[in-house]
Amino acid sequence: GQGTGLGGMPEDADSPQDAQSYDLTQKVGPFMDRHMIIPVIDFLHQKGIYDQEELDRGKLDVLFRTNMVDLAMDIYKALHHTEDVPAYMTDRREEVLDLMDKLSSEVQPILEFLQDQGRVNELRQEKLFNMAFLQEQHAIMPQHVKVLHRYAKFVYDCGDYANASNLLTNFRQLTTNPDEAFSSMWGKLACEILMGNWDQALEDINALKEAIEARGNTPAVMLLQQRAWLMHWSLFLLGNHPNGRNIVVDLFFQERYLNAIQTICPHLLRYLAVAVVTNPRRRGMLMELVRVIAMEHKSYSDPITLFLEDLYKHADFEHAQKRLQDCSVVLDSDFFLCNSEADFLKSARLYIFENYCRIHGRIDLRMLAQKLNMEQIAAEKWIVAMVSDAQLNAKIDSQSGHVILGVQPPDVYQQVIEKTKGLSFRSYVLAQNLEKRAAAASAQ
Repeated sequence: GQGTGLGGMPEDADSPQDAQSYDLTQKVGPFMDRHMIIPVIDFLHQKGIYDQEELDRGKLDVLFRTNMVDLAMDIYKALHHTEDVPAYMTDRREEVLDLMDKLSSEVQPILEFLQDQGRVNELRQEKLFNMAFLQEQHAIMPQHVKVLHRYAKFVYDCGDYANASNLLTNFRQLTTNPDEAFSSMWGKLACEILMGNWDQALEDINALKEAIEARGNTPAVMLLQQRAWLMHWSLFLLGNHPNGRNIVVDLFFQERYLNAIQTICPHLLRYLAVAVVTNPRRRGMLMELVRVIAMEHKSYSDPITLFLEDLYKHADFEHAQKRLQDCSVVLDSDFFLCNSEADFLKSARLYIFENYCRIHGRIDLRMLAQKLNMEQIAAEKWIVAMVSDAQLNAKIDSQSGHVILGVQPPDVYQQVIEKTKGLSFRSYVLAQNLEKRAAAASAQ
């Protein structure tokens, strides 16, 4: 479509359609807890990317599978312009209230004990907050701890995340079942994300990462799945935690996690690409990122991954430049990236300019201003800033209207690093092939 400029949103009527074709909600959804989908649906609603009624029906479907039945009823009434709700909804409400009564009475003994925060803290300090001691001294039985888990899940499904988080923390310290303790860590992380407690969420992500690797008997397929879940959940930190971009880069670039991306969720390359491009401290990882993007091109591509391929693989500046308008649509309409748009476009322009300068010794300012959709004077000022940012050996000759580049000697260290990287990757592939051959030979 026709654009408003390098970083502007297209003004054509097709932009919701474009945004819809780039939307990853259907791909990301299966890796999220259903409560996490609700803010994503609200965001799409606000952006007008999909038909509003369709989104309301989707939200109703998600809410109805939680215990937030009253909210589901409100949406149903608004959607159907009625004050009446179908019988199955009132039945479900009764069911939820009955379950609440039943669980509340079963969990009462342990809840009363946990409400004495002073006593609980005292026992924690004395390392006595465990099942054996509570059973002996406070008549808290294993079935009470079991029901505490069910009650925490019930409270979470009602949308009371703060209460659920506390209950799950206590449950995890008291349970003797490692699988249930592991499951409660996921629940606790979901609570922190939904409350927007980003520092605590980061602690929980790191704890889960260790727990995933420490569980020795997990089948390989399940491990892949768990790593994929953790990466998807960490997307909430990308635009919200002050260090979100580094968190995502550090997690996604670990070999086991990168393997999970390439195997079951290549769409995460969009988020990894934005986290790297918008983070000047991680520019050393660009070439490695482009290599992975190129390898996965058939499985996944979007304007952001294609922009990096245009620029670094094909050195096609024209295409890279045009691609930025689509990148703008993608970023603006992505729940996890909408606040990275300005940073991405700024970095992307810098990278285009930097790479263009490395290839051309003399650049016509007027032509460059045109490419960047800027007035010539504005372009001059911008280029001065870019030259100092990129630390390029260049000067502007205003009389002839050219940017003149000095010869940039290639950085020896960078060349050695690049060569070594390629070498270690090739050695790894070679070793894998030798192992396969050896296995095949021994099988014969």
